[in-house]
Amino acid sequence: MALFDAKCLNPGVAPKEVIGWAMYDAANSGYSTVVMTAVFNAYFVEVICGNTPWATLAWTCAIALSNAVGMLLMPSIGRLADVTAKKKIWLFISTLLCIAATAGLGFTGPGTIATAVFFIVVSNLGFNLGESLNSAFLPELARPEATGKVSGWGWSLGYVGGLVTLGCCLIVVVLGPQYGMDSVRVVAWTNWITAGLFFLISIPVFLWLKERARPQTQGLGLRAVWRESSGQLMRTLRSLPGYRDFACLVVCGFFYQCGIAVVITLAAIYASQVLGFEVTETLVMVLVVNVTAAFGAFGFGYVQDALGHKRALALTLLVWIVMAMLAANATALWLFWVSANLAGLAMGSSQSGGRAMVALFAPKRRLAEFYGVWNMALWMSAIVGPLTYGIVTWATGNDHRLAMMVTSGFFVVGLLTLLLINVERGKERANKTDRDETARESEKS
Repeated sequence: MALFDAKCLNPGVAPKEVIGWAMYDAANSGYSTVVMTAVFNAYFVEVICGNTPWATLAWTCAIALSNAVGMLLMPSIGRLADVTAKKKIWLFISTLLCIAATAGLGFTGPGTIATAVFFIVVSNLGFNLGESLNSAFLPELARPEATGKVSGWGWSLGYVGGLVTLGCCLIVVVLGPQYGMDSVRVVAWTNWITAGLFFLISIPVFLWLKERARPQTQGLGLRAVWRESSGQLMRTLRSLPGYRDFACLVVCGFFYQCGIAVVITLAAIYASQVLGFEVTETLVMVLVVNVTAAFGAFGFGYVQDALGHKRALALTLLVWIVMAMLAANATALWLFWVSANLAGLAMGSSQSGGRAMVALFAPKRRLAEFYGVWNMALWMSAIVGPLTYGIVTWATGNDHRLAMMVTSGFFVVGLLTLLLINVERGKERANKTDRDETARESEKS
């Protein structure tokens, strides 16, 4: 229990609650690791679609559709959960949606394209909604100065959960054929194991975590909330020219997250199509990369303290560029393994680095607004990045190496945009907004 330092928590928050909250990251990471990264994506291309020239594009279209639906729904659902103080109920619904659809993936096979796309869209939508809703509990649990540390507890447990689920699936992949299971049955069991562990590991969050928010209004419908949240987003977007450095950060984040989305959703497809990886090899690779990512995420905090936010993020983007170039040109397995582990080192650090810079450039009284714009850029990147990769492979007759080269361009543009940012100027602009709003309130009183 000492790991969860009570000094980091808000008054009245028990360490058990934080453990339950963090366990959700451990629960849902199995889905992202097994379904989206290691197993089902390659299975979809090779078995369900039969390695057709449009198979990768079909996968990326399914991911794009799911993320587009999520992007439209999440602001309204998040706002509705806030004003009605029912985040746990919405989190429970999202979790069951993802679990049920993940289990449904176990009933797919050769030619079941429509069924597979339906369950992928629904499961990924449930995953994204649940992840956002669980994150919304963080300010209620952690003191403002300790949100990064408490968030890191969940991040760390997330890697552990992903490794546990991945390890259980690896046992089935290795032993299944020895007991007469074909590839369709093996993959079916990986989906059922993932769904089952998601359910079991997520139980503590619903048992231990308290809903502390108070209802802000009664009788508010989803349509009214959607209009309100959409209007707020548009007002914030119109104000971006006055926050030059934050606007550059949003553009930077969009581009480099496009590249990260490609790596997350297409790594196994690339490994199987270009280097001939079997499912077992892919699982081992993702397992090792998760360990590397855990060390990378842990060490990045120290690098960030030593170099500063901008330089640390720039270093991470350089690692991503090297990773993509190595992967695109790798002919030897060892070189691809090097690129994969570079991706692991850069994965958590680049995501947390951008999120930390948003906190610097956002006025303290408008954090939700500015993070809303940042999250919208990430949603868009999860659509554009994989879809671009899919279009390139389709247009070039499955040239995955060229698609990976294009992916490296996302990181290059992100780095160039990052160079335009002046951290001190961005911080001062946010502080000025806070001072102006404080002065206006003083005048009114």
